[in-house]
This record gives sequence, C-alpha cells and structure tokens, in this order.
Amino acid sequence: MTKKARFEIIHALRKVYRLGWLFEIAKVSRQGYYKWLRQHKNASVKQQKEQELKEHIVAIHQLRPYFGYLRMVIALAHEGFHVNHKRVYRIMKELGIQSMIRKKRRYFGKQPSVVQPNRLERDFKATAPGQKLVTDITYLPFNGQFFYLSAIQDLFNNEIVAYEISARNDLKLVLNTIDKLSKKLDVNETIIHSDQGFQYTSSSYNKRLEELGALGSHSRKGNCLDNACIESFFSHLKTEMLYITKYTSVEELYQGIDNYICFYNSERFQKRLNHLSPIQYREKMAA
Repeated sequence: MTKKARFEIIHALRKVYRLGWLFEIAKVSRQGYYKWLRQHKNASVKQQKEQELKEHIVAIHQLRPYFGYLRMVIALAHEGFHVNHKRVYRIMKELGIQSMIRKKRRYFGKQPSVVQPNRLERDFKATAPGQKLVTDITYLPFNGQFFYLSAIQDLFNNEIVAYEISARNDLKLVLNTIDKLSKKLDVNETIIHSDQGFQYTSSSYNKRLEELGALGSHSRKGNCLDNACIESFFSHLKTEMLYITKYTSVEELYQGIDNYICFYNSERFQKRLNHLSPIQYREKMAA
C-alpha cells in the first residue's frame, strides 16, 4: 500500500483512534502525515477554485456564445478572475466550449438583424434624467444553474430605472424590461444603448423602441468598453452581494437582487455623484 493511501486511511480514522497509534500501525511519521495534510488541503482549495472558474466560463459562454478564449479572458477579468489565456484555452477545450462562428447567409424574404449606429460613442454624461440609457444582461449563478438579470441604467445619475430577472436568456426578458421602463419613464427621443446581442438586434426589440419614440444605439462588435457603465454596475452587484451571500432558494435570490438594487439606487453613494446615491443626486439636481 502506498504512503498516500495510508495517509488517507489515517485521515479518515483520526477522530476514532489516537493519531500516534495510527502512525505506528501504518509505519509512517507524524511529520510525513502533516506534510501530506497540507498538500491535501492545498489541492482541495485548488480544485474548488478550478471548479468555480469552470462554472463562470460556462455561464459566460451561455450568455455570449460567440466569445472565443481571448474574449473569455477579458470577460473573466471583469468578474474578478485574472487568468492566463493558455489556462482559459485549456479549460474551454476540456469543456468542449468554442465560439459560435456566424456564417454569412443570404436572406430570402427574412429580415436580417437590425444594427443601429453607435449614438452614444462613449459619451457617458447626460445633463438630465432620461436622456441616455444603457442596458445589458448578466448571468446569476445559483446552485448549479443560471438566472439572468436584464437591467437599464440612466447615465444622468447611474440609477437602475428598470430590470427583470428570468431563468431564460431570451427576447422576452429584454422586452419585459423595456415594458417596465416605458411604464416608468417617457422615453421619447431617449437614446437606449446596448451591445449587439441577438435580443437587441432583433426586429421585435427595435420595433418596440420605435413605437416608444426611443433612439436605439449599439456598441461596436466585441467592444465591451462601449457599454462600460452597465458592466460596472453588474460588477458591483456581484462582488458586493451575489458572491458573498448564500441563498437557499430562488425566491431568496430574487429578493436579494431586489434589495441590492434598492440599496444601490437609494443609499450607495458614488464619488461621481458628489458622494450621493443616484436618487439623492437626482432629487438634489431637481430642487
């Protein structure tokens, strides 16, 4: 029997029998056991981190299936995972994940995707509420599955003015978010900026914006900095709430998101807003 196997047996029986007696029976040293134990713990932590990284890669792939390993590295960095591109390539290959290559197709009576000009052009400043809005979707890992948060942010004060959570990353999720927005704000002549995800380039989405009088705007392909503000909000939500709180049910997860967005809008002060929360800033500027 190998030493490793003997150490594993000792570790399993350590609460039943005296360690000294187990060392004597197994003919191993105390020093050797504790050295193995430290290596065992380090290996367990490493495996746990590797599994967490894999889960994030799978979630990002589900949300952005057109990301190759280089763009996956950037997406992971936004989530706080600074990983070498060779490691990401290896894991994606191991998981059987690769970017979806979109082939050019001829359209026969079928409308192609609607791509709007980049009306925002990284000018993230607005002089009044409702002038410029940005929107995107992020994933929410929970008990081995994923939920999706669609949010719309007002660039005047960074306030989250509408949001929707769903178990599906689909067009309905985005349209429901727009419907919530339209009940809260008059978006006539408002710029609503997004990336070129399939939901935002669909004819249904762009027709809905047109009906509301809103002006659609799209980021350039593969350029996440064109929509940096909403990405920043998602990063805060995950690091300040999602990754440090254990939820036992889907209801708790949804309530946690509701509570955080309420906190973010009402209480979380921001340096850009003269150390006021988004709602405090809006109310002060309106006074």
